[in-house]
Amino acid sequence: MKHSEKVFVMGKSNIEATVKYIVERITYIIKNIGPRAPGSAQELKAQKLMAQELKKWSDEVDIEGFTVNRQAFMGFIPFTVASAVISVFLYWMYMPLKAFGVTLLGIIPLLFEFGMYKQFCDPLFKGHPSHNVTAVRKPREEVKKRIYFVAHADSQYEWLLNYKLGGVGMKLILIPAVVGLFVTSGANFVMWVVSRTINPNAIDMLFFRIVGIILIAFIPFFIAFLFFQSYTKSVPGANDNLSGCLCCMSVLKSLEEAGIRFENTEVRVLLTGSEEAGLRGAKAYIKAHLEELKEKETVVIAVDTIRDIDDMAIYDRDLSGTVKHDKQVKELLKEAAKNCGMDLPYSSVYIGSTDAAAFTQAKIKATGFAAMDPTPPRYYHTRLDDVDMLVPEALKAGVQILVETACLYDEKGLK
Repeated sequence: MKHSEKVFVMGKSNIEATVKYIVERITYIIKNIGPRAPGSAQELKAQKLMAQELKKWSDEVDIEGFTVNRQAFMGFIPFTVASAVISVFLYWMYMPLKAFGVTLLGIIPLLFEFGMYKQFCDPLFKGHPSHNVTAVRKPREEVKKRIYFVAHADSQYEWLLNYKLGGVGMKLILIPAVVGLFVTSGANFVMWVVSRTINPNAIDMLFFRIVGIILIAFIPFFIAFLFFQSYTKSVPGANDNLSGCLCCMSVLKSLEEAGIRFENTEVRVLLTGSEEAGLRGAKAYIKAHLEELKEKETVVIAVDTIRDIDDMAIYDRDLSGTVKHDKQVKELLKEAAKNCGMDLPYSSVYIGSTDAAAFTQAKIKATGFAAMDPTPPRYYHTRLDDVDMLVPEALKAGVQILVETACLYDEKGLK
């Protein structure tokens, strides 16, 4: 018998009742609190509600504050768009060096903020209070290792292009816009080099005139990029990521109801704030607890959006494919899933990131776990991500796999 089966047949714990609890709690938060923008009062209100629930099954529950400059993560978009459009005009005005410099100014925040999730633009934006919630279920004896189940409590500002056009349509706008930015930069640099070394009137060459026409064709995509997301309206976030929060919480709930307390393995749930603002909550937690995270063997499972069961996967790579997660933790999660009858594939976060990336970058053993169509689906970061989009079957599988992971880690540790 697999570990999770033992949990759900002992004591009062029941998987069907747990799934019902998850749906009811998500529904309550959506209906009574609503969208939870990073660093908002609603984010904290939802976290306090979940903290009260966690106290039933934990020995300690703490809420820690930090400051988030919530508009910094996507606030570069108007500036980057303006730099792209201006550089096209400067190209035709035969000012290639100035145009090249302008595009570089637009590319830098795009790369540092969205590409690398660095807190590059934060000083330019107002700070807001955000919070992390930590629940600790202690072992019976000395703590020799610990496992974290991490999920973010905030919800994203609406991705208007995804809502209007769907995932494929959104990509048909964003990819040409980003490619166009780099093409514009490269074209201006090449024209400057040619004008300095071969032909002072490079703009009169047929090649550069054709390139200039191509650059003009990018302008509609640049302008459309302005409408990528709302800067004032956040979304319900039922799946992304209340589903992850409640699945993580249900690990502690299930262990408590089954009367199971590990001998030397501490189990923690971390509900981060402001993940949608560039992993700010996870980074703040790591900064405040780095010594503690490294003093004993620590494993982190970041859970993000449990809905599309056919796309349920373990994240091998994160942060737009630039961060590779720990092999041992991925194998632990994969074995747990197999014990639950699911052979989960390894996948990658192609655009964006999960909280797991922040832990892996800090050299903490971590991986991500999600069940979301990577297209992405039209509900992703839009007003459609409401309670009617929840999939109980996926929630059930998610909880079983996470409980199995906790028990398997306690029994065998890492391979």
